[in-house]
Amino acid sequence: MAGRPRSFDRDEALSSALDVFWAKGYADASLSDLTSAMGINAPSLYAAFGSKEDLFREAVHLYSEREGAVLWRSMREAPTAREAIEGLLTATANASGQCGRPQGCLIALSGVNPDALPDKACSEVKQVRVDSLASMRERLETARAAGELAPTADPAAIAAFYLTVQQGMTFRARDGAGPEELAATARAAMLAWEGLTGR
Repeated sequence: MAGRPRSFDRDEALSSALDVFWAKGYADASLSDLTSAMGINAPSLYAAFGSKEDLFREAVHLYSEREGAVLWRSMREAPTAREAIEGLLTATANASGQCGRPQGCLIALSGVNPDALPDKACSEVKQVRVDSLASMRERLETARAAGELAPTADPAAIAAFYLTVQQGMTFRARDGAGPEELAATARAAMLAWEGLTGR
């Protein structure tokens, strides 16, 4: 006998849960917070998503697809590495001016207190950050091979520097920094480009 169909939109419920995790973090997002935002009861949450941890992991995946894709678009599409890095920092600054959404980065903020995350969720969030750094490093390695960077430039060090700046910007956004301040930070960081890349 078939079960009763769900009386809610799973994708909308997941999106609402993402906003709760993004605003409060994993540990501080109570089951009551989640079910209230999602418009469902606890049994429905467990039936649809399995557990709070599984729900969080799905939310992280959705965040990466939705928010991360926008922030990192220039890393895939910009014609030069400099424009790719500048585009990431500019997109990060612009995101802080969007109303009706939590500020900061779910992925970066989730790493502040890794002990608050279950092991599997912690590992997955860490892997997203590792992959982001690797993606930036690979973009810079390609640029060095193409002559955009000096042969002596260190793509790993440059990637670490700019990802640290980008993540720092997301923390400032959570503390209330607006797009003007963060855009100034982005411009200041780009002043280091020539010294870092030799170009």
